[in-house]
This record gives sequence, structure tokens and C-alpha cells, in this order.
Amino acid sequence: MPDISLTMIVLLCLAALAAGWIDAVVGGGGLLLLPVLLLGLPSHTPAAHALGTNKAVAIIGTTGAAVTYARKAPVDVRTAVRIGLAALAGSSAGAFFAAGMSTEVLKPVIMVVLLGVAAFVILRPAFGTAPATGPATRRQILAAIGLAGLGIGFYDGLIGPGTGTFLVLALTAVLHLDLVTASATAKIVNCCTNAGALATFAWQDAVLWQLAALMAVFNLAGGTLGAHTALKKGSGFVRVVLLTVVFALVGNLAYEQWIA
Repeated sequence: MPDISLTMIVLLCLAALAAGWIDAVVGGGGLLLLPVLLLGLPSHTPAAHALGTNKAVAIIGTTGAAVTYARKAPVDVRTAVRIGLAALAGSSAGAFFAAGMSTEVLKPVIMVVLLGVAAFVILRPAFGTAPATGPATRRQILAAIGLAGLGIGFYDGLIGPGTGTFLVLALTAVLHLDLVTASATAKIVNCCTNAGALATFAWQDAVLWQLAALMAVFNLAGGTLGAHTALKKGSGFVRVVLLTVVFALVGNLAYEQWIA
């Protein structure tokens, strides 16, 4: 366990709970959890350790959400697994490049990514509100494997925050899914990206396992609750949560980067 106060450990666990809920509803729990880890861990802690610990926590909550969705949502598990295997390869490759990345590089990159997500969702108010019109074509599945699998998987291993959100957006756009079904599919894919990145970080000894195990319990509870909430409330609710999370985190990161 790193040398941090009991108060900070409690705050990290509460952040893991909230991040699990957010991640299950719309993806992007890492947008909350990673910045909190970067702030809460001792200043001398390498950024790779925050990234690796984030993955160890997130994979538990994501798995819990994926199981909940798979039981109740109309998920094409076979397609999700195929995309997920490509994502696993992509995230493993991305994690190799993450070891040398500094905290000062991470924060501005996350802000740019968040603003791009917000602009896309605002400019497309009907995005993800209509149910799928039929099964995905071979071309759509291959496009999803390339974009959501290899592309976003690589980003997940390299940086991580927002992966679930990007998966939801990509799967909705490419496979024409509604936001709830896209969230359900994204959880299965995200389990694979987390596994690939975590294996690499573990091999590099960049995971704080004791802290991660404690936070993972809270993340699992949040993820399971979030999946139930999204299934009950529907796509409109998911969209509102997405925009709320994005703007709140952009404001927080901007404050930390340029004002605090």
C-alpha cells in the first residue's frame, strides 16, 4: 500500500464507487478515477503506476456490469467478443508505450478528448436514441473491429480514460445500436481491453495491488448498480449522464491544470 492517508484512501474508494456507476451507464469511469489517482497518490509515484492501478480496479467493475447487461440486454455476445479480442491486442500494444508518459502529458490530452466527445454528442441530439434496425453486416462488424477494437483498444492501453465512452459512441455509430445496447456491448469489449492493458502493466510491475483490491470492491458495487440503472432508465438518461460527466470533468481538469 502506498504511503497515503486514511482520508485519501476513503476518497479513492468513493471515487471508485462513483466511477463504477458512471462507467456502467455510459462508459468513461476512468475519466473520474484516473485523475483522482493522479492527485491522490504521492507526487513521486510514476504515472504508469496510476494507469496500472486504474486498470486493476476498472476490470472488476466492468466485469460486473458486463454480466448484468448480458443477462438483461439484447447483446450480440459473439460480435462483442470478436471486437474485444482485437481490443485486447490493441490495449496490450498501447500499454507498452505508456510506461514513459508523464502526468503532465496526460491531463491536457484527457481534456481535449473530453471536449471532442461533448461536441459530438451535442451536435447529434438524436444519436443513439433509435433501436437497431437489424443485424450488423459483415462490413459493419469489420469496421467495428478496426475502430472500436484495435483503435480504441490501443488508446485504452496508452491512456485509458474515456475508453468506455468512445466504445459506446463507436459502436452506436458503426453498428447502429441504441445507447443502452451499445453500453452493454462496450462493457464486454472493455473487459478485454482492460485485461490486455492490465497484463502489460502487471508484467512491468506497475500495479499497486493492495490499493487496487480495496478500490475494486467499491468499483464492482458501482458497476453493478449502474448497469441496473441504465437498463431501467433507457437511452435518454444515458445521454444526459454522458454530457454531465464530460463537462464536470473538463471543468475539474482545466482548474487543476491552469488555476490551482
